[in-house]
Amino acid sequence: MENHFDTQAPKKDYLTNDDRQNINPVPQVESDSYKAAGKMKGFNTIVTGADSGIGRAVAIAFAKEGANVAVVDLTDNDDLKSAKKRIEELGVECLSFAGDVGDEAFVKETISAISSEWGNIHTMVNNAAEQHAQESILNIDAAQLDRTFRSNIYSTIYWSREVFPHLVEGGTIINSSSVTAYKGSPGLMDYASTKGAIISFTRSLSQNEEILEKKVRVNAVAPGPIWTPLIPATIGSSYEEHGGVPLDRPGQPFELAPAYVYLASSDSSYVTGQTIHVNGGTVVNG
Repeated sequence: MENHFDTQAPKKDYLTNDDRQNINPVPQVESDSYKAAGKMKGFNTIVTGADSGIGRAVAIAFAKEGANVAVVDLTDNDDLKSAKKRIEELGVECLSFAGDVGDEAFVKETISAISSEWGNIHTMVNNAAEQHAQESILNIDAAQLDRTFRSNIYSTIYWSREVFPHLVEGGTIINSSSVTAYKGSPGLMDYASTKGAIISFTRSLSQNEEILEKKVRVNAVAPGPIWTPLIPATIGSSYEEHGGVPLDRPGQPFELAPAYVYLASSDSSYVTGQTIHVNGGTVVNG
């Protein structure tokens, strides 16, 4: 699909394939300990930011639970292709789309294509995001600010809005926030701000009259320090440095996936407007 969004800020594919293979340790998106139970059998789902890290782990977990998955990411790279291949290996359907999640026209085109192929949608996961480390607020220019907000919060609103008419009654929207929304991050000020906005949007949308009439549940997951390819690419932390939590290690992407399965399935039928904190023990009281 054509990408309509134009900006002076660079659209960065953070790591080459060689870089990804050299990350030590390699981020784990699957675990043999996960036991699927068909909780999402026959669901049609969408996951943005699905080529690696948390999004890939969630997409694979959904597929293991029996859901068809549409995966969306910025570029049609080897990671996105391999994610699609893995999902199809699990015996479900997978649609793949590449483009800017903060581009309103791309969102409309993609939702239209997915609904034309599958009809109704059961779960929308707004996971795509980007971050650019800056130690000084003086270094956050307009291009970076626009880029970060478009990728993180504009996209969450766009995808939620466009998918809503296609959601089944009782469908779900799950947004990826961050522990930084609660405790702040002096080196990721604009990123943390977007993650705080995602929490406010989640709470507000969950109380919207149209959403409630359709019995759509809206929740969020707020990860802590998770070891994904984005971390060494954007903030340069090693695995040992990327922690600082009571459990004394970073989390792996597969450790997030069950929270998304819970929020997408009927197990969470009485849960809306809430945030699940998967952060290694940081108490945020939110």
